[in-house]
Amino acid sequence: MTCTLQGLYKDFETQADAGQAVILQRFFKTGKGQYGQGDIFLGLKVPVQRKIAKQYRDLPINDVIRLLQSKIHEHRLTALLILILQYQKADDKTRKIIFNLYFEHRKWINNWDLVDLSAPNIVGNYLLDKEREVLYKLAQSKNLWDKRIAILATFEFIKAGDAKDTFHIVEILLNDSHDLIHKAAGWMLREVGKRIGQATEETFLKKHHRQMPRTMLRYAIEHFSPTLKKKYMAKNKTAKKRPCRLFP
Repeated sequence: MTCTLQGLYKDFETQADAGQAVILQRFFKTGKGQYGQGDIFLGLKVPVQRKIAKQYRDLPINDVIRLLQSKIHEHRLTALLILILQYQKADDKTRKIIFNLYFEHRKWINNWDLVDLSAPNIVGNYLLDKEREVLYKLAQSKNLWDKRIAILATFEFIKAGDAKDTFHIVEILLNDSHDLIHKAAGWMLREVGKRIGQATEETFLKKHHRQMPRTMLRYAIEHFSPTLKKKYMAKNKTAKKRPCRLFP
């Protein structure tokens, strides 16, 4: 099979589902003022996109980048799936090229599923044995997706038994106002507990749980015992105050 961008576009057209597209546009908050404002969907489910990505895994890198720059969400997601496949089989030189291309074109990695899929597999994996200053710059960005890339990239470090950068980046994000950052940071803390150990996660929580955004804390302690969950949530200063009761 010859991999061409035109052939890939035709496969998308064949699989498009207008009804599913409407559902996805609601799910990914594409309305005015929402985080995915203006995003366009064809209605392809992720398993279908994974199948297409495997069929076009040898698409020339310039065409993959053109696909990533599309206004259509599924085009961008499939481009990232192809990049991951190419990254996984690449030598060190090509991996560096893919990593750099990812950063140069990250303005199109602009929804949570795009970030969550790609940041660990490309950014995190590339930085496993390298300096990680770039993640701290992203964590301090004003851009929502840059910040989510920063924290999700650390998932790869957690898998390798290293929570240090996860903790440092969560500290940078503790006062962030966006729910999607609260969820991502809490998720990564939960993964620390799951993959490295609850005691390691609690060394961080004991220091920060009182001021941590409530959603972030709730995600972080999801796998704790009911008693311990209650203890942490009760001490959280961002929790809504309960109404005063005159009688016990």
